[in-house]
Amino acid sequence: MNENEEEVNEDQEMIEIFVMGKRYNVPKGLTIMTALEYAGYKFVRGCGCRGGFCGACSTVYRTEDEYKLKMDLACQTAVEDGMFLVQLPFVPAVREEFDIEEVDPEEHDNVMLDYYPEIARCVSCNTCTKSCPQDIEVMDYVQAALRGDIERCAELSFDCIQCGLCSIRCPADIKHYHLAQLARRITGRYIDKNSDELDKRVEEIKEGKYDEEMKEMVEMELEKLKETYDTRDIKEEG
Repeated sequence: MNENEEEVNEDQEMIEIFVMGKRYNVPKGLTIMTALEYAGYKFVRGCGCRGGFCGACSTVYRTEDEYKLKMDLACQTAVEDGMFLVQLPFVPAVREEFDIEEVDPEEHDNVMLDYYPEIARCVSCNTCTKSCPQDIEVMDYVQAALRGDIERCAELSFDCIQCGLCSIRCPADIKHYHLAQLARRITGRYIDKNSDELDKRVEEIKEGKYDEEMKEMVEMELEKLKETYDTRDIKEEG
């Protein structure tokens, strides 16, 4: 029994999980990440934001009586009784080197295919989409890249958190998330229109116009900060 087990309420319902084949009893309702810590594991990598944004805690698991592998983020998924877990310390996917000033899409027949020719091997099995914890249509943005539709690829992949789960499941060895990152960078550099207010806002920041507001937010209580964020005014496009 570890220190955390002693702190659990006696009425707390316990469930059984397996981590790399070893059995543990943990409280029901914990996320995979907190359940692993309860079981005595100490994270030295594979945990970052703990809020579903960084993609560091990619997890492969099976549930009881289910033969299919499932993919998710350990910080966002609750443990289930009989869950079998495998933690991925890191996803070894090679990213192509490029200079954003040299990838002008106007100078290439298909710049995406030039840097990531393996996308031509896509067999449209959709395993990548099924593996995505963000519910992104991964196969669709790969097909968009294959057609040379960089803007569509960037749009569909906008919510990608670079966890790499799509890539480890791909039979064609496509590096989907690196491909998507290139599409978004090209879109930002060459395709998107410049914001009319961006230069003005940068100058205002340099002049210290928002220093007092920033200081106020830094010192603000968490609940008040959340309320301020939720009720903020958002300027509509158009």
